[in-house]
Amino acid sequence: MGTNFRQALTRHRQWISAIGLLAAIAAFTFIALMPVSTGHAQEPPADTAPAAEEPAGPPPADRTGNGTGAGADLAGVAPGTLTEEDFAAAETNEPFALKLADMVNQNRLGINFTWLLLTGYLVMFMQAGFALVEVGFCRAKNAVHVMFTNFMVYGLGMLAFYAVGFAFAFGGIGNVGVGNLGGLGQLNQEWTVTLGGVDWGILGHKGFFLTGSSYDVGIAAFFLFQMVFMDTAATIPTGALAERWKWSGFVIYSIFIGAVIYPVFANWAWGGGWLSQLGAHDPAFGHGYLDFAGSGVVHAVGGWTALAGAIVIGPRIGKFNKDGSANAIPGHNIMFAALGTFILAFGWFGFNPGSSFGAAGNGSLRIGMVAVVTMLAGASGSFMAMGVTWLKSGKPDAGMMINGLLAGLVAITAASGFVSPASAVVIGAIAGVLVVYAVSFFENVMKIDDPVGAISVHGVCGMFGQIAVGIFADGTANWGGTTATGALFGDFGQLGAQLIGAGVAFVWAFGSAFVFFKVLMAVGLFRSKPEDEIAGLDIPEMGGVAYNWDEEFAGGAWPMPTPAPRAALGGAGGG
Repeated sequence: MGTNFRQALTRHRQWISAIGLLAAIAAFTFIALMPVSTGHAQEPPADTAPAAEEPAGPPPADRTGNGTGAGADLAGVAPGTLTEEDFAAAETNEPFALKLADMVNQNRLGINFTWLLLTGYLVMFMQAGFALVEVGFCRAKNAVHVMFTNFMVYGLGMLAFYAVGFAFAFGGIGNVGVGNLGGLGQLNQEWTVTLGGVDWGILGHKGFFLTGSSYDVGIAAFFLFQMVFMDTAATIPTGALAERWKWSGFVIYSIFIGAVIYPVFANWAWGGGWLSQLGAHDPAFGHGYLDFAGSGVVHAVGGWTALAGAIVIGPRIGKFNKDGSANAIPGHNIMFAALGTFILAFGWFGFNPGSSFGAAGNGSLRIGMVAVVTMLAGASGSFMAMGVTWLKSGKPDAGMMINGLLAGLVAITAASGFVSPASAVVIGAIAGVLVVYAVSFFENVMKIDDPVGAISVHGVCGMFGQIAVGIFADGTANWGGTTATGALFGDFGQLGAQLIGAGVAFVWAFGSAFVFFKVLMAVGLFRSKPEDEIAGLDIPEMGGVAYNWDEEFAGGAWPMPTPAPRAALGGAGGG
């Protein structure tokens, strides 16, 4: 009986999975369409005594765009000196000036919303860059599979983030406030743990499905920007796991990282959670953990998730010999990888400067500096990677030049809002050297197979970027009161906060992902069949190939025999 039941489950596993997925979608839809009150707490019944005065609740949702940006919200916005008392006086003495202030603030928020959305669109376009880099550094027989893991992680991760991930990450951000976007006060629910008399934020729990008071114009713009950041983290492991994982396992992974792995650390660092609170409750930790655009939240989380997956799934067939030595498995199109890297570098002009959440007020005019340090770090990283490989092998390595550019960009991401151009060049240079030796370490010492170098580029250089804030921040930036001074400029406390954040990112992302991938492997949904891997995953998993060669050109054979590329083109890429 038990054996027959297991056999039936095995035979019908795809149908069972499909039914389960449809049931989950139906449940999500039911929850999303449930009517939810968007007002404040109900008035007490008429026959009861008035309740004691309670703190004001969150502002009502603005679904039209006409209710956001009252002039009084300008109080405290740098560089002005307006106060709440000024607006109270104007209400009586200068009603026209008060109405004019409403328009001024609406225009300020309009500028900031436009900036946030445009930079978010640039970050979304980075998905094309990741796809080209990863396809280029993998073999032609897996090109469709690799391309469409990048294609579908976008939609799958987005839906998971929309359903629950966004609420977990940013459901309490309104308690801290996002001044450049009007505050986002509707997102005001955070689970906390009280230790030492302090309520430490652990996880948000408002904004599920963007319903109720989360159906708001400011929250919508903020969601778009945060979603594409999540998707960047989600796509990093698709390169490290390429050429040997099942499509079904990929689908489950995409949902899990969008719903759980990414949102938890994002809350701790960016959503008002406990890492960001460190400095507020203990000046010995500077201004708390700071990660301007996500070397840790995005890149390290994605890189350490990739490390866990690569360990669990094991190397590709033929990657290592019996004596442990590694064989090069060159990708099939270095030009794809180079083009994809240029797209990523272009998208980084949205990634880093866009993390100001605006272009007007609260120090946001520094966005030009953020853009400059971003491109300098990338250039420095590629230069150093070129130089190191040239000295080591006598020729510059194309794959490592790609690695170096991406490593520099990853490393500057956390510090981009706080450092000078000179420091950016140093940060990028260190990352460019670091990535070369990290790729060698993971392959030759740890015996971990990473087809595109994602662990080294995003995990190792992401961690370095987290720490770099605590070393190179020069104290000149002021993002609406958020400043940072690193060890080189006299504040070792900020370095302490950054080291804690880097360690927590590794423990959380690697630990949670390792358990998840172990379960996926145990139920047979992670590693592809050996015969499928040898043949290439395009036909067995996807039912088609990337390159349908003309019969007279290919001689009627598939796959076409291809000459072995020179070793210099075999370096790992940074997808």
